[in-house]
Amino acid sequence: MSLESRSDDGVPELTARVVRASFPKGTLAIRIREALGVLFTDEDFAVAFPGRGRPAISPGALALVSVLQYAEGLSDRQAADQVRARMDWMFLAGAGAG
Repeated sequence: MSLESRSDDGVPELTARVVRASFPKGTLAIRIREALGVLFTDEDFAVAFPGRGRPAISPGALALVSVLQYAEGLSDRQAADQVRARMDWMFLAGAGAG
């Protein structure tokens, strides 16, 4: 697998509005993003990837998922379900519809 680095240009405005409306009291993921900004960049993991091959899933995003998985005491399957379902996790990762 190779690293196809993604940049975090901030949370898309539409995603931020939807997340804040959906979670007015906030969540752990929202508080982390708002307090600390970007925690892991793909460049932090670049030395672990060869220059050729199929692009890997963003290691920075996977690191964030691992942190939330641990903080919330989730199994691997539960964490995968949360990635698909929770807008606040997308907000933390800087992803979502723009």
